Amino acid sequence: MEIGGTKVCRLTQLHWWALGATLMMLLLCAFMVQLIMTSTMKASSVLMFRSYISRQAVNDQLERVYDSNGYLIVSPNGGLNQMRAGICDMVAIAIYLNLTFVVPELDNTSFWRDNSQFGDIFDVDFFITSLRGQVRILKELPPMQKRRLEKMRQIVSFAPISWSDISFYYYQMLPVIKRYGLLHFTRTDTRLANNGLPLELQLLRCQVNYKALRFTSQIEELGKKIVRLLRKNGPFLVLHLRYEMDMLAFTGCTEGCDNREIEELTNMRYAYTWWKEKEIDSEKRRKDGGCPLTPEETAYALRALGIDPTKQIYIAAGDIYGGEKRMASLRLAFPRMVKKETLLKPSDLEPFKNHSNQMAALDYMVALEGDIFVPTFGGNMAKVVEGHRRHLGYKTTILLDRSIVVNLIDQYKNGNLSWVEFSQAMKTGHADRMGSPAQRLIIPGKPKEEEYFYSNPQECLPPIHQRPKVST
Repeated sequence: MEIGGTKVCRLTQLHWWALGATLMMLLLCAFMVQLIMTSTMKASSVLMFRSYISRQAVNDQLERVYDSNGYLIVSPNGGLNQMRAGICDMVAIAIYLNLTFVVPELDNTSFWRDNSQFGDIFDVDFFITSLRGQVRILKELPPMQKRRLEKMRQIVSFAPISWSDISFYYYQMLPVIKRYGLLHFTRTDTRLANNGLPLELQLLRCQVNYKALRFTSQIEELGKKIVRLLRKNGPFLVLHLRYEMDMLAFTGCTEGCDNREIEELTNMRYAYTWWKEKEIDSEKRRKDGGCPLTPEETAYALRALGIDPTKQIYIAAGDIYGGEKRMASLRLAFPRMVKKETLLKPSDLEPFKNHSNQMAALDYMVALEGDIFVPTFGGNMAKVVEGHRRHLGYKTTILLDRSIVVNLIDQYKNGNLSWVEFSQAMKTGHADRMGSPAQRLIIPGKPKEEEYFYSNPQECLPPIHQRPKVST
């Protein structure tokens, strides 16, 4: 019995040891699974925050209790895309400083004299509701604030310093708002730095631009119709041809113009007192890449880069200076050239007549959808569309280096380069200028010269595993 008892005892001990070991293994496995799940959830939460798709975060934000520091009123200035970028900056600042934002009154005094208001271009209700988790947006000041404003007799207004970082708004503007209850910014163009800002603020700029600013249903429907008509006939390239009278007068660029046209453009430049530069060396500016490409130069550039001459070319622009005569060389190179006025019935465009910003909104929609986007000058639309196309998945955007283009064209026309040599040099010079992933160019102390945030909003895009490119 002792031997049997000893055997039973040993078997029992072995059983408990095995059971204990099994439990330890189960606990260890559970710990490892929990650790992996925690790491995954942390990584996922970061990705969700970067892309604004965390449903739980949205639900949490909807429960936010607003304790506003005051009201922010802004008057965006410039054309459609300059105002668009400015609105994004101002809303991001309002969120960051916990301010109540009032739907902007758009600039009706710019060169284009467009009396469209925010609600004529953007979907106001969608704008308000899509951001309700982060900021309170009102269509107008509440009655109490209006009465307070009447007692003040004069609203406190500022034009913020260009390219300011957030400390300017936090330490200089916020105390003013807290004191008076509201503040009016008279200008919004480039009033926030490109770089050196908190990641949260950069992500907010993107959220406003790519999520909250949706065009009105009328603009959306007609823009989609244009895209459908183009798609019926195959792939298409969108050419943002900035060869309009105001742009030529402003830049002082007169390549290809006769004496009468040069005089007309010069007179226009002097007529607008707020255009600071008056005496301009057109030839030097062109050589330096500071001029919009002419239609003829554009034709050379596109053909040299290998664009199929049978491809549809959609012209996203206003009235081309010089009309059809100036467009002849481009049309000869690319016969399938169209614009919204030739694709649509006059009745389709009638509601948008004399509203340049609404017409620009249509071109903006088409530019986003194009298989290729090519701007011929680095204006606001070119920059904002470039960034938006990056955000949509790095869609092909050919960023022409105008200095390279005009110098190569001159060499070709002077007989110093064969067509093959010219084409190869063009392709080599633009190999890394197709809208592919790249670090935003930073130039410390020179924000005007560095890459614009909205042309390459890298904080809102998939990360690039390379060191930042900094110009000295």
